[in-house]
Amino acid sequence: MNFEDTQERKLIRQTATEIADRYGPEHWREKEEAGEFSTEFWDELGEAGFHGLLVPEEYDGAGMGMEEMGLAMETLCAEGCGMAGTWYLVLTAGMAAVGLREYGTDEQKERYLTDIATGERNFSIAITEPEAGTNTLNVATRAERDGDEYVLNGKKAWITFSDRADNMILVTRTTPRDEVERGTDGISLFVVDMDDPNIDVSPIPKHAINYSKSCEVFIEDVRVPAENLLGDEDDGWWVLVDMLNPERIGFAAAGTGIGKLAANAAIEYSNDREIFGAPIGTHQAVSFPITEAYAKMETAALMREKAAWLYDQGEECGYETNVAKATAVDAGIEAVKHAMQAFGGWGYAKEYDVERWWREINLTRLAPVSQQMAYNHIGQQLGFPKSY
Repeated sequence: MNFEDTQERKLIRQTATEIADRYGPEHWREKEEAGEFSTEFWDELGEAGFHGLLVPEEYDGAGMGMEEMGLAMETLCAEGCGMAGTWYLVLTAGMAAVGLREYGTDEQKERYLTDIATGERNFSIAITEPEAGTNTLNVATRAERDGDEYVLNGKKAWITFSDRADNMILVTRTTPRDEVERGTDGISLFVVDMDDPNIDVSPIPKHAINYSKSCEVFIEDVRVPAENLLGDEDDGWWVLVDMLNPERIGFAAAGTGIGKLAANAAIEYSNDREIFGAPIGTHQAVSFPITEAYAKMETAALMREKAAWLYDQGEECGYETNVAKATAVDAGIEAVKHAMQAFGGWGYAKEYDVERWWREINLTRLAPVSQQMAYNHIGQQLGFPKSY
């Protein structure tokens, strides 16, 4: 690993900061209240080249890696965008770009990657199902071969961007679980066009992050050509794993980014707000909890850098991505909680945004993998018996 602050890193941080200055807390407060997607922010990310960070140069991307993507996400989050800094990049520019880059056919790469890099194509990633939950191996969505096509049937839940995506990467079973030797066998991924009339999308009312919709998706007799298969039939689990590690790195960036955004707002407030004849920041009961959380976030960010570096080197990084995600989320939640406390009653007011960051960061406890499942994986790597 190299911690040198290269010109590329400086440029990414500067560009992300400038974007966040233009799309700061007030912008996201308004979009959240209106339940509106920020098309202008999405387009600006494309103009800045952020959608193409993971796309090879031959497809008009930057040809960079998760180190650079993680830096862009954390900076956007920390400098004013909150969860949107990760949310608008992690699915299309992150997971879809990686899946297509690593496992797509030449035709698939040509068709999708350039549009991803420019921000002209939006992907949703359809993994979660109502009955399977975290146990992805139990997905019930089926893909059955019929000549040169596959027929898809199933139901997905919490599929972000599916209301506006051009395409969806759909996780299915091509062989039922009770017919395979290992649970990881029999899974296949498909690139699906979202304008198919047999796909029905229904937004789920939710607690936060309403500047994009997360939806139930109903798939009934959807036919896709065989060339829409991403990777090999029955071997899609490993394609999915390669896509999930960038998602965990992205949510680690969100954990520290949102936490730092809230902490910095509280520090500024603690210097201005006076009580008992002095700024409230002079009281260690206010400053120490935020300082401690900040120190933990800085440490978690280093683990995210390590996980991203390993990923970019093509090395096994499941342990590191889970450690990064779990510690960043724990530290970030602690930071936002104590930031809200520093604001006192005003921390509950929408105009100060801390209550929204609190709602946003609490999603990271649940997704893309719950804290419990992250610690399950970590514990197993440490030598504890498998608990799931």
